[in-house]
Amino acid sequence: MTLFEHEISRVIEMAWEDRTPFEAIAREFGLSESDVIKLMRSEMKASSFRMWRKRVTGRRTKHNHLRSPDVLRAYSPAQYKPR
Repeated sequence: MTLFEHEISRVIEMAWEDRTPFEAIAREFGLSESDVIKLMRSEMKASSFRMWRKRVTGRRTKHNHLRSPDVLRAYSPAQYKPR
């Protein structure tokens, strides 16, 4: 799958967000978790990629099956404030 530059930017943004699960990225862009990891590896500096992997590995909010069933959103309500 080929993504436009603005889509790659959005995937990276979503991947860094704590509350956005990989399943939301898959729904919106058709990328699996392993696809997102490959994209992050290719688009980021090695040190930034390692920091991101350390941050998301095992994080409950990044996987729907590990999240509380009470959380139905993929982002914080304050995330999309008008600029």
